Amino acid sequence: MGTVSVPQAAARGTLEPRRWTLHGLNNGTIFRMTVAGVRWLPKAASYGIGDSGTWLASRLMPATRAAIGDNLRAVFPEDSRAALERRARRTLQAYARDTIDFVRALSLDDECATALFDPPPEYRQRFNQLLAQGRGVILVMGHYGNWEIGSVLMSRVLHLPLTIVGMAEASPDVNRLRREIRDRLGVDTIEVRQSLHTALEIRRRLSDNGIVAMLMDRHLGRDRVQVTLLGRPAWFVRTPALMGYLSGAPLVPCFIQRTESHPAFSVFLGDPIVVAIDRPRDEAIQRAAQQFADQLTARIRRHPEYWYQFYRYWDAQQDSYEGLG
Repeated sequence: MGTVSVPQAAARGTLEPRRWTLHGLNNGTIFRMTVAGVRWLPKAASYGIGDSGTWLASRLMPATRAAIGDNLRAVFPEDSRAALERRARRTLQAYARDTIDFVRALSLDDECATALFDPPPEYRQRFNQLLAQGRGVILVMGHYGNWEIGSVLMSRVLHLPLTIVGMAEASPDVNRLRREIRDRLGVDTIEVRQSLHTALEIRRRLSDNGIVAMLMDRHLGRDRVQVTLLGRPAWFVRTPALMGYLSGAPLVPCFIQRTESHPAFSVFLGDPIVVAIDRPRDEAIQRAAQQFADQLTARIRRHPEYWYQFYRYWDAQQDSYEGLG
């Protein structure tokens, strides 16, 4: 799922920013081969090929490996460069396995899909309580763990309608494949086009008491709000908190990570975040964004290998600060 961009950006004449997500792993050929191969290979064989492929990728893409290591310095400030790059290889391996697990889950029936996750009745009760308020739910996630498999959880296990709001992928092939996958799952997609139309579509889904999912930890252009992540200044996308402020829908952090035992995935629904309407709008939005950043920080510190940023994340933040003038 790509980063959500600002609905008002086009109206303000915002210039197209650097595409930080355009990297060697965001490749249509690789993604297409993965989807095709995983459909018929046994799980162990898929993992074996994935592990070998990511080892090779870490050798052939030293800039990506170094970028992941640089990102992780915020968690491990005392580590040597070599130690950080070893951690980067583990991150690449975890990402490959998460991709394999997601593709394999697409062919499962409801019963087998349910067995992937730790007790689903708990999530069903949480979502029912939130939806009973009648304002919809905004699921907020970061590039942490297997956020894509959340669409399987919602459609095949909980049988709840889901709308994913995202920026188009840098690769047209990857973008087409992801849309086809979501269509198969019955998951709606709102592709950000940097216009007011996007905001109106989100509001309509929330007014219908729907569930809207958005990634929050990568900004684009002027759709940004300042937070502290892992003790460092960063920019998150502002739209989810703004939609919460305007609609009254709670922001619900969601983190899904692979386990080494059965069930295959643990789901962590964080503390709901209500964007205060009794405060000035910008203050309320910033406070809500920071609450999510704090919950994301806690997950990353616990399992840094599941933080999937394959470019120099902190450099992107610095570029944004320099562009404020």
